[in-house]
Amino acid sequence: MKPISKDEDRLWEEHLYREEPDADFTLKLMQKLDSVSMESGEDEHPFVKKSMRAHWMRRAGIAAAAVVILAGGAWFAFDRTAEPAQPVVNAVDKRLPDIPVPEEIRSAYLTDDYKRLKPLDLVINPNIQIVDQGYTLKISDVLVDRSQIIIITEQSNPEGSTIPLVYPEAGRIHVTDEKGISVTFMAVDTRRSSSKYQRFVFQLNDDIPDHVFVRGELSYLKIPDHYNLDTGKITASNTTVDWSFRFKIDMTKAKAMAVEAPMNNTYTTPEGLQLDMTQLVRTPNGTRLDMNISLDDQLRAKVGENWADDMDFMYHIEIPETNEYRIFNENKPNARQAKFRLRDMSKLSENNVGQMRLSETWDPAYVTVDAKKIRFVLDGYTIPVWEEKSVEVDLEKMRKDAEFYTYVLRFEQFGDEILFSRYNYWPVQQSLKLPERNFEGVSSLVLEGVGTFQNDINGDQWVAIDREGKEYPVEVMGTTNQPNKNEEYIVDDLRLIIHGFKKENGTKFTLKRTAVNREVRDVNWEVDLPSYSSLPWLK
Repeated sequence: MKPISKDEDRLWEEHLYREEPDADFTLKLMQKLDSVSMESGEDEHPFVKKSMRAHWMRRAGIAAAAVVILAGGAWFAFDRTAEPAQPVVNAVDKRLPDIPVPEEIRSAYLTDDYKRLKPLDLVINPNIQIVDQGYTLKISDVLVDRSQIIIITEQSNPEGSTIPLVYPEAGRIHVTDEKGISVTFMAVDTRRSSSKYQRFVFQLNDDIPDHVFVRGELSYLKIPDHYNLDTGKITASNTTVDWSFRFKIDMTKAKAMAVEAPMNNTYTTPEGLQLDMTQLVRTPNGTRLDMNISLDDQLRAKVGENWADDMDFMYHIEIPETNEYRIFNENKPNARQAKFRLRDMSKLSENNVGQMRLSETWDPAYVTVDAKKIRFVLDGYTIPVWEEKSVEVDLEKMRKDAEFYTYVLRFEQFGDEILFSRYNYWPVQQSLKLPERNFEGVSSLVLEGVGTFQNDINGDQWVAIDREGKEYPVEVMGTTNQPNKNEEYIVDDLRLIIHGFKKENGTKFTLKRTAVNREVRDVNWEVDLPSYSSLPWLK
């Protein structure tokens, strides 16, 4: 198959991977949009990998559903008017074997993973089926490689209907050695999930025993209330069931079918963020890059305690021998994601280390596993920065200026610019979850204008302060257009709703932005990732 050139892949990137709703958020959201059709049969587009097809069609489903997003006090809808006529072309994955795939694998969107691992005997069936008080838990297939263990569960009620809202991962499924010591961390699968099957991904530590044990402590699982779609009635349930289980996985073959390469590449950005590459792991089901992330004292002083939760990287992968050029934008809305992602926060406060472990596993459909030369290029990152900027607002002056000028109030910060044109008082609903403040049905001040943002628009925090020092929560709403040639977000219908600020509160106040999710592109780092002499699963 002819590889896609850099220019061709760039073109697809421009059309298919612009800033859109966050992938993790989308997965949860789409589970609730059962009425929106987003996946066709696997044979309809035989040359398009299912994970990518679902990714593309999910975006179309979002457009049809007119989804609005809330993040950090800001609501942004995303314009979907310029979708291409066909899904992305998959040029790098090897032709997968034509083997039967179990229904639970296909429904969990793991068909390709299964076809890569099954011929290598890296799919096991623990034959777990537990029935208690008529409620059933099944674990039929477990996908295993040196990097991840994927467990698929199915839950049903006494009538045989799926229980869609049982998520037993909250510390009650453990993967350990024979002494009970954990050997994994819970990772995130960024692909679309199923409403019928739950999918749990455990990333293995560096030192893996020959045998690991999976233990489920689900002794006090409350079955959720049942909602009948036909009658619209909710049936309360106080049932608790015992779904405890235990099974063993032989890891010897998975360990043999992998290539591990230690790394010692370090880079510190001009602002003081340090990246340490520690390891590259190649398995039949993907290539995993491990890094440690830390901040120097100066940068740490500018960010909040939870900086690691909201920090994202932008990078691309180059493979010169096949002209592959793959852009990954982490949490940027619906951009291309690593297949599996891990953020280990356990050392953030340990002995003042302040270090986060980050792992990115790329699907072979995007990054060729057997490529000899892979180059990692850092393009930038976003990080929430606490830095205040304010503007004084005089509504009377705005009203007078509006007689002569289109935009009558300007706000600028970190390359972001907002131009306000008018204001009004609207009866708006209270959508911010603020305790002891309920402004629902009350007319509040709304500033209207346009915004041009160089930074990540989600995560902003605003506040308005009147002349008496009283603070009012500010909600930001608008529709985000596709980025322009300068990679700036344009919001033509920007509205700042100042909840609780009514006409009797006066005409003068201070509008302040207190936090900005800074997008930093002042970086210069590229690394040639380790190669290999042979890949054991190709022998």
